[in-house]
Amino acid sequence: MAIQPDPQQMEGGAGRARGSGGGAGSGAGAGAGAGAHEGVRAHFGAGLSRGSRLALRLRMRATWPEWWPVLLGLAILLGPTFHRLFTGAWIGEEQGHGPIIFALAIWLVWRKWPDAMAAATSYPTPHQAPPAWPQPAGWLVLAFGLAIHLLGRSQQILMFEVGAILVVLAAVVLLKLGGRALRVLWFPFFFMLFMVPLPGELVAAVTMPMKMAVSWATEHLLFAVGYPISRSGVVLQIGQYQLLVADACAGLQTLLTLEALGLFYLNLMRHPSGVRNVTLAVLIVPISFVANVIRVMILTLVTLYFGDAAGQGFLHGFAGMVLFVTALSMILAVDSALQWGIRQHADTTDTTDSTDSAGNAGSKMVRRASDPPAPTSASASALKGAP
Repeated sequence: MAIQPDPQQMEGGAGRARGSGGGAGSGAGAGAGAGAHEGVRAHFGAGLSRGSRLALRLRMRATWPEWWPVLLGLAILLGPTFHRLFTGAWIGEEQGHGPIIFALAIWLVWRKWPDAMAAATSYPTPHQAPPAWPQPAGWLVLAFGLAIHLLGRSQQILMFEVGAILVVLAAVVLLKLGGRALRVLWFPFFFMLFMVPLPGELVAAVTMPMKMAVSWATEHLLFAVGYPISRSGVVLQIGQYQLLVADACAGLQTLLTLEALGLFYLNLMRHPSGVRNVTLAVLIVPISFVANVIRVMILTLVTLYFGDAAGQGFLHGFAGMVLFVTALSMILAVDSALQWGIRQHADTTDTTDSTDSAGNAGSKMVRRASDPPAPTSASASALKGAP
């Protein structure tokens, strides 16, 4: 094992060498000494950082053998659930976003895994004892996850069965790495909530008003540009064709999918402005609505010009791709507009502050110039001797 030099000792030795070599140097000599000091600090700081990263990678490789039984147990426990999802719910339109959400969440975990390992092996103070593993809270979380997995699997409740995946994985992280590592991985676990199916009654109650709104907007926009279209509820009549606006075209699941992709984008960008993040997250809701309207309009026009088979065939799936491309483009455009607005506001604030500072300095100079001159010592003596 290579021993890394201590930057503080090296800096102290360099400082003593400079002190013994040139006691009262000029200002240029002092500046050169400071530059050399910063160079030594930067050199050994960078070397220590590279050494830390290398040690972390070696520690991660060394821990792989103890993770294999855990991964094997997870595969045996959750394998039937994923087989059911990939052969059932995840191949439909309503839950088709599930594998995308899960794949992105796994990628986020892999991306943050070194930070989680570092959080699990670092402590606030050097003398703090390492936490005792496994933690009792981890066993409680694991027991809860196994219970809802058993309930969902036996009663065919998909929401419980998929939700158990999150709970069991969180319990494994808590047992193996501790609570600090779980806090580092909070966003990937939160992100996986979007792949949990919601109850059908809730989806139906929220989806119907959304489908009515999308149908109404599609009818009015196409009628405004001269197309022969009418509407009855969520059924559109254009030419000789009738189109039913389905849940997948304007439902709650589409909104949640686009919201998940927007939050994934925000997590990757890491914007420092909280106002910008919150505003973009809220604006994803109307962006989803507009993207759904564009998708239904495209399907309506495809059916009118190319027939019902084209509208329900390949072009129907292609319209789904158009939905997400349109939504992503609008998210990027809105984010760029918010960034421009925040930059303009910051520039205006800086200009106002600098103008106020210059005005205050000018007023002080005017007041000093208008003050009467202070009396000299001779005039002060004359005033004292005057009757």
